[in-house]
Amino acid sequence: MSNAAAQSTALSDTERSRLDDAARAGWLYYIAGNTQDQIARKLNVSRATAQRLVSLSLQERLITFRLEHPIAACMELATRLGERFGLGHCEVVPDDRSGQSSTVGVAEAAAAFLEAKLRDPRPIIIALGTGRTLRAAVEQVPPMDCPNHQLVSLVGNISPDGSASSFNAVSRLADLTKARHFPMPLPTFVASAAEREQFFGIDAVRRLHAVAARADIRLVGLGQIDLAAPLHVDGFLSRDEVIDLMRRGAVGEITAWAMDAEGNVIEGGMNERVTSVRLAVPEEGLAVGVATGTAKVPAIRAALRGRHLNGLITNEMTAKALLEP
Repeated sequence: MSNAAAQSTALSDTERSRLDDAARAGWLYYIAGNTQDQIARKLNVSRATAQRLVSLSLQERLITFRLEHPIAACMELATRLGERFGLGHCEVVPDDRSGQSSTVGVAEAAAAFLEAKLRDPRPIIIALGTGRTLRAAVEQVPPMDCPNHQLVSLVGNISPDGSASSFNAVSRLADLTKARHFPMPLPTFVASAAEREQFFGIDAVRRLHAVAARADIRLVGLGQIDLAAPLHVDGFLSRDEVIDLMRRGAVGEITAWAMDAEGNVIEGGMNERVTSVRLAVPEEGLAVGVATGTAKVPAIRAALRGRHLNGLITNEMTAKALLEP
């Protein structure tokens, strides 16, 4: 005899009748799509009783669900990542099987995250990093009026050749939202630590850092530290500078701050000359990383271990790699 049959035998007639009604109510609601008013009429009970019977069908596991959709696996991965790394926000998007760029879905998710925050009527400060994925995300934010919000750049927006960076996300988002914004008027790296201190002494730069320190949300990209690193490919770091960081143990960077595998900020090297705002998680907010790809897994894992992030937007492949021992 099955467990269900044995349990049924042990039930009183009243209990059995109650579970039968619950099963009927559950089927009518979850399978047949009836409203609770319709169920009440069909079972000849009050609406309140119909509601209780539907709830009982779930409580007694008479009705169970299995979500047959790719997003179900993504939701499970997001839950596991959130639990392992103590994340306040985690979103995993399906892998792009169309052959397009692996950043497309992640950029869309980051855009949706940004849009939701920008629609909050309460004034907030959003601090942004830079990079291809963040710029792609910003391009998908619809135009809106957000005069109460402030946007602040965490990274210098001047390229090595002195031109404006094409990956600057803050200015573009400000164009779309009409929010007050604070671009970083500095190159990403300067010639020396002494020169950096001189720049940091400029009143406008001090004010920008003060705004960034009050940010409610930080949204940043991540990069690996190797010879395929975005900072090297885009001309911000020379081959020798990248190799020096690798020798110091660097595996990744956030807003150009290099970290080792445990998330410790590297001492010396290019970190002495980076002008980006210091890594920090808002006291009562989110610092969300937006990144995907096998090459970036060590950088993402380092940022999570070092508690530089308490949020993550990534894809299935990257999430699975992050959960490996």
